[in-house]
Amino acid sequence: MVGSGGAAITLGTRWKVTGRAYRGMSAEERLADRRERLMSAAYTLFANPGFPATTIERLCTAARVSNRAFYECFSGRESLMQAIYDRCVDETLQAVSEAVAKAPDTLNDRIESGISEYVAFITKDPRRAHIMHVEVRRAGDCLVTARQRAVRGFTQIMQDAVEAYPERLPHNSRLLILGLIGALQELLIEWVLSDDPPAADQLVSTAVHIFRRSFTH
Repeated sequence: MVGSGGAAITLGTRWKVTGRAYRGMSAEERLADRRERLMSAAYTLFANPGFPATTIERLCTAARVSNRAFYECFSGRESLMQAIYDRCVDETLQAVSEAVAKAPDTLNDRIESGISEYVAFITKDPRRAHIMHVEVRRAGDCLVTARQRAVRGFTQIMQDAVEAYPERLPHNSRLLILGLIGALQELLIEWVLSDDPPAADQLVSTAVHIFRRSFTH
């Protein structure tokens, strides 16, 4: 959305743009300010109306920067999408890692805490859910590496959580976790795109059920 002063503002402290005047700012500060304005605008526009429908001109208008300034910050829409996606992923993985670390020291509790935080953190802002599970795919093959990094990050968190209980692990647990993460992603895509989306707690209970059945004997 756009604040009364014209600066784009989104949820979360990392997305807030202050709209400071350029007077007294260094070249590096001006560049950083424009970059954040563009990321803030794109965080909203890439979610709705979506990546394919959002032109550079529309982004520049929302961010109140020139087309020239856009290319001083990003090489194109795809690089802007990657910057936003990477930030969303980093924030989500941090939240999940902290939740797992704070969970009671049992396999079931760690699994449930990780899944619950992942779903809760993503679904509390529909823009994040759209970007991470729908629009990043619409951005094309250039984002494949970024998506793989995200999957590896969540896989590693869950693998670290379950490997504390070697007696409970099935054969080749990493591949199994990858498959289960794919199932969780499909549940979130359903939440994003459905006309009648399931409640977030239903997503959690379904994913937890799948994980538990896979990792308990």
